[in-house]
This record gives sequence, structure tokens and C-alpha cells, in this order.
Amino acid sequence: MTATLERPRTSPAPAPAQRPRSATRRRPRSLASGTLDAVVLVGVLALVLWPLLEVYGGSAALPAVAGGLLLGTLLALAGAWARWSALSVVAVALATYALAGGALAAPTTTVAGVVPTPQTVLALARGAVTSWSQVVTLQPPLGSGGTLLVAPLLLAYVGSLVAVATAVRVRGRWSAAAALVPVAVGVVVILLGTRFPTVPPLLTGVVLAVVLPTWAAWRTGALRPRRVVALGVLAAVGVGSAVLGSPAVVGDEERYVLRDEIVPPFDPRDYASPLSGFREYLKDLDESTLLTVEGLGAGDRVRLATMDRYDGVVWNVAGDGSAQSSGEFRRVGDELPTSVRGERRTMRITVGELDGVWLPTVGHATSFHLGRDQASQLRYNDATGAAVLTGGLRKGATYEIDVVVPAVPGEDDLASAAAADVAQPALQGVPEIVGVTAADVAREAGRSVEIASALADWLVDEGYYSDGLEGQVASLSGHGADRIGTLLGADQMIGDGEQYAAAMALMARSMGLPARVVLGFVPTTEDVAEGEPVVVTGSDVQAWVEIAFAGHGWVPFDATPPKEKTPETDPTETNEDPNPQVVQPPPPPPGAVTPPDDDTEQPAPEQPEDEDDDSALWRTVAVVAIAVGIPLLVLASPFVVVGAIKASRRRRRRRRGDTVTRVAGGWDEVLDQAVDLRRDPPPSATRLEAARAVVAAFAPPADAGQRRHAVAGELSGRVTTLARGADRAVFGPGEPDDALVGRYWSQVEEALATMRASVGWRGRVRARLSLRSVRARRRARRTQEVLPLAAGSARRSRKESR
Repeated sequence: MTATLERPRTSPAPAPAQRPRSATRRRPRSLASGTLDAVVLVGVLALVLWPLLEVYGGSAALPAVAGGLLLGTLLALAGAWARWSALSVVAVALATYALAGGALAAPTTTVAGVVPTPQTVLALARGAVTSWSQVVTLQPPLGSGGTLLVAPLLLAYVGSLVAVATAVRVRGRWSAAAALVPVAVGVVVILLGTRFPTVPPLLTGVVLAVVLPTWAAWRTGALRPRRVVALGVLAAVGVGSAVLGSPAVVGDEERYVLRDEIVPPFDPRDYASPLSGFREYLKDLDESTLLTVEGLGAGDRVRLATMDRYDGVVWNVAGDGSAQSSGEFRRVGDELPTSVRGERRTMRITVGELDGVWLPTVGHATSFHLGRDQASQLRYNDATGAAVLTGGLRKGATYEIDVVVPAVPGEDDLASAAAADVAQPALQGVPEIVGVTAADVAREAGRSVEIASALADWLVDEGYYSDGLEGQVASLSGHGADRIGTLLGADQMIGDGEQYAAAMALMARSMGLPARVVLGFVPTTEDVAEGEPVVVTGSDVQAWVEIAFAGHGWVPFDATPPKEKTPETDPTETNEDPNPQVVQPPPPPPGAVTPPDDDTEQPAPEQPEDEDDDSALWRTVAVVAIAVGIPLLVLASPFVVVGAIKASRRRRRRRRGDTVTRVAGGWDEVLDQAVDLRRDPPPSATRLEAARAVVAAFAPPADAGQRRHAVAGELSGRVTTLARGADRAVFGPGEPDDALVGRYWSQVEEALATMRASVGWRGRVRARLSLRSVRARRRARRTQEVLPLAAGSARRSRKESR
């Protein structure tokens, strides 16, 4: 039996499996590289966002900022690793914002502070639009009420997502664009921030200028040791120029804050002095109900306005815009931080016949609760505790204030306390009698509190009270320099709270004590009952003095005599039965009073300094030109030096030597341009070989546009023609004439322009700064080539002359 061997069947080769379309996408960067990118970019973003914490009041915005950075970074890394499309990343980002944004920015709308509700989604959507305007129209600290935290959450979340996603998903040089995201976020933070951020702007600028360019160069593979040194020198020049030149340009100009431009601060100079209306309350509103206050305790004072600036005419709030100024009124958020210790209460105030813009307060406010239409009109001054409504008070309006009422320290408590170091506006137009009288009254006082008590007690003991109304002793209103001088220089001091408070504040300032005048209401003890509303009338108006003591703050002092202490007779009246036989000696003149320099009816504006306006203008222009021009010259110096070196070399090649040498120099100029453009020809090639190498180096890819192919073809013809022309001039019979040399160099200029046009703007800038073609080795090689060629030309000339 014959066994047959069956040839094994060969199965057809399986068709290659078709790769799915998603597999053709580029794999993301390695986890280590992506993590490093995220650490650098998120670290810089955290530094840039740090000043926002101060805007919101400490740690109120910390969860929103930290959570936004973490969520944005994780989402960017996950999307890149899973190779999600850009549309998918956006969709997941919106869903994450709706689910996690409530816990970070609107916890009051969630369940248990975490689980979002439809109200949460609506608040997040509304806050993405409205939170920005709220931030720039409220005075820091803003707190965490409403949707205020949506703005920092979006800055951190979107900033980290865009920066990290760009760094790990984009390939090539465009990945360095991620470094622009922290810069853009920093600009927004500056606009939303404060005048004096916790992180110095110089530190933030140095970190941005050093870290981001270094990371971008490393990320694109362009980081070289020599470039690091050059970048360091350039950064040092830039930072040094900014530090040294900025004071000359901007001087003491304050940091730009956007909220100052959008919502101008309340300017008290647009309103009359509150103290000047003191007597109107007693004359016209004596029995009228101005306010009804609930929660008022015995001895509490209702503050209306605080004034620390005197111009010889009136006491008024200052309008210099400084942080501790009595005229710095700004919008406030839900919470007002205060370091004052005392009893916490809630005051409920109903407005009666009181009008004007000054909003009555008690103690130091920690929160205001007004109607929605009046909340936007509220302006508050943390330094004085005064508040205003820019739209004015409305009769019947009711509002609540959460306050801290500090205990008033006694004289024993202030025995060891020195006067506080408080910056106040300079006094103007103060009569000399103020300082003389104050020094005489307090001559035996040593401590600050003894001086203040001596001044207040002397005014109370020696003075008499009169409002100058019908049935009272004549007493002029006002507290200008002439009125204060008359008060202190007369035989009998007669006045009311307006004059006595103004006089004591001036006397205390003359003795070196920080003092200010407060206008408000002090209801009598009989009117204040436990838990009962207190009706405040015009007769309760009072003015007192506050003096600042270290460790105790502003302490009130009353310098007004009791209303019951009135003079027995009117000093202006004459005796009805004078003795005609005796000549009465004239009364002694009052103390010398120097009238104020300003008009007592209207303060005169300050006279400008005598200087030539034209010369001042030219000095300013010169300072700005020097401050700006020197850094620009330093930055432009590399371009100038390298350009001068190459221009000198080109001029030498074109004009020096015989015609053969000048033609060869034109060809050398073409080769040097190729070297600077990083298209190096072979060092030992002939001219035609070098021309072919240069043409091949500048050849565009096959899928390039038609224009680039046309430029390449034009360059090929010109470079080849120049190479043959140089060989013909060097090795051919005779020598070219000057006209031929001029035409050859014209062709060289055209070829150089075409070579530069075939590369991008970065390549052109880099070629202008490059010194690769100026190296000594290349100069030596070309010199050795030119010398024998010139010798050959000389031999040909001698042969032709035979």
C-alpha cells in the first residue's frame, strides 16, 4: 500500500488589519513630562492668583482657587492621555463646573454644601457673567456671599485647563503658547486686585520673566547653555531698567485698580461740611424725629460723620484718597472685618426727618443689611466707621447693622498709652492763639491722656453754652479761624458743640495728638431703655473729639459745657445807668489773633509754584526720553553691533581689491548669508557644488504652496548664475571691468533678498543676530582662497601684456 503524501495547504495571508482612525492620533507626551509641565504652569498660576485671596478676605477664596487649579489640571491631563477631542474636553469641563462648582463657589445653594441643585446651576451660570462686575464694584474684603467666588474659580479652573492642555496636547513650537496663559491671568488679577497686593508685583514679574521663557525654551527643545546666559543678561537688563527707570516715569503714581475707574469713590469735597450744619438741627429740627434706633445702649453714640481736615474755614472729611483718609469711601461686600473688640449687637435704624447722604452708624460695623435698591449706593470708611448712601437717605427706610461697640477706656487705662502714630492731613489757617492757649492749659500735663483731659476739662470749666437762638445769649455759628480765635480770646467763652469740638481738636493737634471731630447724636440716658426703641431728635445732636492712643484706638472726649451752664449776662449789652463823671478805661484787648491767609468765606485755591511751564514740560519729556530710550538702546545694541560688523564686511568685499577679488567677495557674501540662515554648504565644495547644496537646502517640501516653489526656482537660477559668474571671473581670461562687478553685486543683492524671503520671520531675525559667518576659521579659509586667485589674475595680466 502506497502512502501518499498530501501537500499541506497554505492558507492565504490575512489582510492587514485596518488601523482605527483614533489610532492615527499622536500619543500624548509621557506622564512624567506632562506632570512636569503641569507643575511649572500651575505653580506660576498659583503665584499669580495669590493676591485674590486678600481681595476676598484671607481664606474665603482659597477653596475656589485651589479647587479650580486641581480640577483644571486633572481634566487636562486625563483628556490628553485618553486622547479626547477638543469638543469632548469642553463638554466634560462644563459638566465638571456644574457638578463641583457649587461646593467651591456657591455652597449655600447646594445640599449639605456639596450636592448641586438646580439653583446651584443657575447661580453658577449667572455668576459667570455678573461676578466680574461685582468684584470691581465692591471694596475688599469681599467675603464669600452670593456668587462672588465664581470669578476666582473660573480664573483658576479655565486657566489651568487651557495652560496644561496646550502644553501636553500641542506638538512643536506652538506648545510654548501655554506660557501666555499665566500672563493673561496675571493681567486680569491686577485689574481685579488691590493697590497694595500681598505678593509684591516685582516678585511676580521676575518669576514670570524667568520661569516661563525658560520652560518654553526647554519645551520646544531650543534651550542651550549660551541662550540661558543671554536670556539671563537680557532679563537682568530689563528688570534693572524697569526698577531704575519706572520711578522717573511714573513717580509716586499708585497702582492701577479697575474698581477705581468703574465706580468712582465717594468724593466728600462735593458736599458741604457736616459740622457746618450743626445749628440747623437745633434751630429747625429740635423736636423732629430724625431716627428711631433699636438696640441702642446707655452711653452709645450715633455717628454721622468723622472729619480730620481743617482748612481755616471748616472741619471736613479729607479727600486725598489715602487708605487711612476720612474721605476714602468705597463699596463694601457682605462682611466687614474689624480688629476692634467689644460687645456685638445688631442695630435696627429707621430714618425719619434726617436727610443728606450721611448714613448713621453705631460703633464699628461688621455687616450692613439694606434694601436691594440701596445696597449698591452704600459706601463705607473702615478708618472712621462712617458710611454714606450716594443716593441720599429716604424717609421711612429701615436698615440693620451688625456692629461691635467697644468699651470706652478710662483715664487710668490710658495712663501708659502713648499717642498713636496716625497720618492726618496738614492743618491750614489755624490762629496762633490756639497753640498758645493749648500750651498754657496743658503746661503741667505730661502723658498724652493728661494733655487731652486737661484741654477738655478747661473748655468745659471755663466755657459757657449758647446756641445763639431766641432767648439765649448771642453766639455766632461757624468754626472758622476768626470764630475760633474769638472764642478763645474773649473774656467769656460762649459757644455750642460746634465751636468747642472744633477748638479742642485744633488745640490737641497743636500739642502733637492725633485728633478728629465727630458729628452725631447722643441721646440722653433717660431716653435709652433696655430693649426699647430710642427716638433721636434734633436736640440730641452733638459734636465731640476723638484722639488716637496706641493699643486703644480712637477714644472720645467731650469738650462742650453742659447746656445748663449759660452766662449770667450778655457781654454785648451795656450798662443802662453808666457813671458819666468817671471815664471808664478801655477793656484790655483780646489775645493777638492772626487772621488766616485764606478768605474765611471761601477757601482760596492753592497757588501754583512759580516755574516756567515750558521748561517743566521739556524736563519731563527729557526724563521720559532718557528713562525709555536707554533701555531700548541696550536691548537694541545686539542688532546694532552685529549689523555694523556685517555691513563693514560687505562694504569691504564690494569696494576693496581688484575686480576679481570683488567678484569672489560677492560669492562669499552669498555663502555667508546661507550660513547665517543655517543652510551651510559643504566647506570643501567648489562653487557649483556649493550652489547646488544651497539650492537643495532652501528647497521647500513637496506639499508646500505654489509661491514657495516659485521662490525656490527663482533662487536656484540666481545662485547657479552667481556661482558660474564667479568661476568665469576667477578662472577666465582677462579681468572683469567695474561695470561687470556692479552688475554682479546687484545680482548678489537680489539673491540675498530671495534667500531671506524663503524663510520665516524668526529665521530672518536669527540670521541678523547670527555671527556664525564671522568666525575666524571661515575668514582664514576664504583669505587663503582669494590670495592665490589674485596671484593667478596677475600672471594672466602679465601674459597678455607680452
